[in-house]
Amino acid sequence: MFGLASESVWESVAFALIVLAVAIIVSRILKFAIDRFVKAAALKLKVDHTRYKFFKNATDFIIYLIAIVVIFRSIESLRDYGNTLLASAGVLAAIVGFASQSAFSNIISGIFLVIFRPFSVGDRVQIGQLYTGDVEDITLRHTVIRNFENRLIVIPNSVINNETIINSTLHHENVCIFVELTIAFSSDTDKAISIIQQEAENHPETVDNRTAEEKKNGEPKVSVRVINLTEFGQQLRAYVWAKDPGSGFNIKTDLFRSIKKQFDVQGIEIPYRTVYMKEFPTA
Repeated sequence: MFGLASESVWESVAFALIVLAVAIIVSRILKFAIDRFVKAAALKLKVDHTRYKFFKNATDFIIYLIAIVVIFRSIESLRDYGNTLLASAGVLAAIVGFASQSAFSNIISGIFLVIFRPFSVGDRVQIGQLYTGDVEDITLRHTVIRNFENRLIVIPNSVINNETIINSTLHHENVCIFVELTIAFSSDTDKAISIIQQEAENHPETVDNRTAEEKKNGEPKVSVRVINLTEFGQQLRAYVWAKDPGSGFNIKTDLFRSIKKQFDVQGIEIPYRTVYMKEFPTA
């Protein structure tokens, strides 16, 4: 009987040592993988990766906690203690998980932003319907945007991952700006189109985006089309190319002014709505 009991104890000790050895190996592998991954992400973001070393410590804690629970649950003489430890670990994990859920979500979202790169520092973006500006900084927890009022907006990365992102900064293509005007039905359409084309093509910031074949075929530098006939008049749209959104905004505002002047000189009427106010006699 004593020999069987002694053999059972040694088996339990051997099992515990094997579980701990496996836990050490798994811990080192995961720490190495996490360390390389965080270092790569931190290098792209230009931040100190040691700020995120708590991930490795958290990994150690979770792995060794699981190993201890397995040992206590698997050895019959320690099972009662294992049940108590498991219940305590569950409560602790729930508390820690609830407290760190938001921060962990932001960090994971920041890593996804680094990997998939929907935008970079310096890009002009619109996040959802509320935030528009230039990206100043991207960290593993938040993204900083400077809006047109020169204010810094700090947005958690988890919020950005759940919003539609419009990136207006195109590194390899020009930007097409729509300049739309409405002229009266009685106005000369061809003359209006000619005025719009001439003003747009003469603007110093307008980019010639035509291909060699389009130039050979005599395609205009700025295309103008009648896109709709409304109750007020003919709606015209000019397709003007610019090198970036900032230049496009300048072109658009300048053209509204210069085209209006030429319309006045050339007799092109811009329709307007007349409102008649009826005056009721007072008692």
